[in-house]
Amino acid sequence: MQEFDLGARVLAGMKAQLGTRATRIAAGGKHLGWKAGFGAPPALQKFGLPGPLVGYMLADARVASGDTVSISGWTKPVAEPEIAVWLAADLTDGSDRAKVAAAISGIGPAIELADLNPPPEDVTAILAGNIFHRRVILGRVDTSRAGARLDGLVGRVTRSGTKAAPVSADALEANTGRLLDIVAHIASTLAACGEKLARGDVIICGSVVPPIFLEPTDTGVTWALDGIGEVSVRLSHA
Repeated sequence: MQEFDLGARVLAGMKAQLGTRATRIAAGGKHLGWKAGFGAPPALQKFGLPGPLVGYMLADARVASGDTVSISGWTKPVAEPEIAVWLAADLTDGSDRAKVAAAISGIGPAIELADLNPPPEDVTAILAGNIFHRRVILGRVDTSRAGARLDGLVGRVTRSGTKAAPVSADALEANTGRLLDIVAHIASTLAACGEKLARGDVIICGSVVPPIFLEPTDTGVTWALDGIGEVSVRLSHA
């Protein structure tokens, strides 16, 4: 395995984050997968990062598509339309890109709900707080797109009934970086912290479009990948 230097800020944040994760799992939490965050070019530049930050997902954060989530009391709620990647094999590090591609059994649409509280300023604190993760909605996995193939896909965001401009196949990775590179980076990050990506894990790879900052008038968000399917979440402010 190639040497992978996380840097002191990330290492400290990951140590705190994984400690909390271990405590939650010991108390009965069920592992679901991992997430990438702050991987957009402006965020990487702002924080001086070589790749996205890595967080975890437990099963109790998963919400069925179409269900309602209350965001009452959240400080700065955001919705992030993402692409989820499923793994069919363990990955102990990301140095071999061909092995990374071979481990990906399929992709599908996902929405993450996060609460940016406090505002993101310190990398260590962001990681310790699991990158503001609150809920995740996962859609159908398309196993015909093993290896994270995006050719021909078009993404469509609908916010409170209003449709945004479609996201073409060549733009699906513009805000996040290449899916293969994200999975490779997460594998290397976890390996450096004594963890690993494992068969059955699902990874959400960062917001395909700029994060949607939710207002009190927002009623829901739908994210569709034409040819695969869609996911949606209804929002309650009560």
